[in-house]
Amino acid sequence: MLINPETVSPVRRSKKDARNFYNNISRYYDWLGGLFERKLTNKALDYLNVQKGERVLEIGIGTGYGLQRIALAAGGSSVSYGIDISEGMIRKTRDRLDKNSLLRRVQLHQAEAASLPFKDDAFDAIFLSFTLELFDNPEIPVVLGEIRRVLKRGGRVGIVSLAKTDKSSLAINLYEWVHNKWPNYIDCRPIYLAGSVQIAGFKITLRSIKKLVILPVEIVIAFREV
Repeated sequence: MLINPETVSPVRRSKKDARNFYNNISRYYDWLGGLFERKLTNKALDYLNVQKGERVLEIGIGTGYGLQRIALAAGGSSVSYGIDISEGMIRKTRDRLDKNSLLRRVQLHQAEAASLPFKDDAFDAIFLSFTLELFDNPEIPVVLGEIRRVLKRGGRVGIVSLAKTDKSSLAINLYEWVHNKWPNYIDCRPIYLAGSVQIAGFKITLRSIKKLVILPVEIVIAFREV
């Protein structure tokens, strides 16, 4: 689980461009990417195993599919939280939750993951699905540090991400070439997830490699020990 940051493609798109991009595709996102990602999001949420009464945050909510599952699992006595930089995605999430009578059990925030608007030790669990790899290499430890800050001692984080491995892969090489060529449109790129999580001070309890079509995807469940 060693990492070599020099082999991870950078993120050249600005936050403003990212926000505009997701605002523009929010109404189509479930068809463009969400359907491919949903199976892996479900698997990671199964591993995270949200319990009744837990206070849970999802970072990068998209159209709210994962947050809906989180709110249902946490139950009516608990408030779940979701953040996204895109107001378009927040509107889609609000519509989804409202249709499923869950809006009163969720708080939504337009916010940056590198500066979470929450107090220390606020959450029992935190979830990210195809979100961490959207941040540039220097930002990833900052985001993980913020997650650690707002997570309770003994709390857990579940992350799904495109996976960078030490072995060369034609599929990854081609995907990274496309990402570097059109960074405003092909925004996710493979990262060293497990190694980054370990360096950030978490204890990994589960690591699983899956496939998104031909690309490797990593699921990690980890705990904050201290």
